[in-house]
Amino acid sequence: MALGYVALVLHAHLPFVRHPESDYVLEEEWLYEAITETYVPLLHVFEGLKRDGIDFKITMSMTPPLVSMLRDPLLQDRYDKHLAQLEELVQKEIKHNEQNGHIRYLAEYYAKEFMKFAQLGNVAIAISFLLQKFLDSNNLEIITCGATHGYFPLMKMYPQAVWAQIKVACEHYEENFGRPPKGIWLPECAYYEGAERMLADAGLRYFLVDGHGILYGRPRPRFGNYAPIFTETGVAAFGRDHESSQQVWSSQVGYPGDPAYREFYKDLGWEAEYEYIKPYIMPNGQRKNIGIKYHKITSRHAGLSEKALYDPYWAREKAAEHAGNFMYNREQQVGSLAGMMQRPPIVVSPYDAELFGHWWYEGPWFIDYLFRKAWHDQNTFDMTHLADYLQGNPTQQVCRPSQSSWGYKGFHEYWLNDTNAWIYPHLHKATERTIELSKREATDELEERALNQAARELLLAQSSDWAFIMRTGTMVPYAVRRTRSHLLRLNKLYEDINAEKIDAGWLSKVEEMDNIFPNINYRVYRPL
Repeated sequence: MALGYVALVLHAHLPFVRHPESDYVLEEEWLYEAITETYVPLLHVFEGLKRDGIDFKITMSMTPPLVSMLRDPLLQDRYDKHLAQLEELVQKEIKHNEQNGHIRYLAEYYAKEFMKFAQLGNVAIAISFLLQKFLDSNNLEIITCGATHGYFPLMKMYPQAVWAQIKVACEHYEENFGRPPKGIWLPECAYYEGAERMLADAGLRYFLVDGHGILYGRPRPRFGNYAPIFTETGVAAFGRDHESSQQVWSSQVGYPGDPAYREFYKDLGWEAEYEYIKPYIMPNGQRKNIGIKYHKITSRHAGLSEKALYDPYWAREKAAEHAGNFMYNREQQVGSLAGMMQRPPIVVSPYDAELFGHWWYEGPWFIDYLFRKAWHDQNTFDMTHLADYLQGNPTQQVCRPSQSSWGYKGFHEYWLNDTNAWIYPHLHKATERTIELSKREATDELEERALNQAARELLLAQSSDWAFIMRTGTMVPYAVRRTRSHLLRLNKLYEDINAEKIDAGWLSKVEEMDNIFPNINYRVYRPL
């Protein structure tokens, strides 16, 4: 019998980016890249594990914006065209590099990888089908998140706003997966004291916080991060394990920085001759990352011009080695903890899903080898779901978690600083207006639609991604434009509704652009 447990938790999230009003928007490619490099490779790993009789257990949070985009016909069609372009380009690359043996080998490797997508048919539909399949078999536990990944501690002065993020997310989950969610990934793992009351009201059983959210709890948790705590509402909190996190996340000592792994920043879209690559970059002629990369990291100190050619064979070998090292470290960790605890310890290892495949190309191989090695090569720990651990260990210490996030310095400053503070007075006013509108009773279908759209616009404006992007300094104009556009639409709806002069044509266009949460009910914002 295992001495303890390890829970691998992947947070799959992208902001809602969908622009039917334009033929091409660069930011829509965030989804296409994640499908190609993360979601499909992970599902292929799951298929292989299932085929080989390995009863793997993994948890993924799937945020409502991501689920909505994966199931959107417009984005499905655009992704298929994006994939067709990639397939065309790698075939050109094979011919173009007939005299360049290793580059040709890599182009042929990418062509074989893209062939796996052809076997899926409509890729986005296949993803939804496979997610449901592994959810039904209990290999995959899917949990929810805030409706649009709003940052809860910065909206806590409006409890209705936090409640709407939670309630709309839970309803969306049930509509898409046919059952209520058991757990929630708090956006950015950001917790404030009292949030658990709304989680309990929504029927959720557990949430995740960063490690210090547990360690600084009151009273001090006896078992630290290696057992969940129960809040006074009965909702459990799991804390992130620092040691296993560092082994994967750390830019200094983490596995993804190994010299054998693929170099993220050296991409064919920037390296190829301009006229040759022009059909595959942006329509305005600007270069962009395409996703075909021929070089390895080589050295942390090597410039992009000094990178050696990549070899998937040796990179896969290195992923197997790192998976073995990760497993060994968890064996030592669990074995040591089991001797000091009166219950089986659980090591919770949460990561952004997009790390595995997109940022760290070999990440899906690492996960594949980890599950295989953990199944065949050791008996110290079992891989588990968080809900399964709670079911098997229903008695835990009652504590109050500490305010925290998994962001920079462990609190809230990445989402509230001099780069993005300007958005919050506007978000607060928009929240007040939405709460005010929620008290109305719609007099006809048009007003009901307008009120529901106002609720959608507030949720979309609240996405923590916009403040995050403003702080990182990447794609800032887009984040600013999205924040402003949703707030402007909400304000127009507020004025039109109060003036009883709703522009039906304009409303239809906005409903088509911002079509997330088709079954939303604006009354969710009514005072609690």
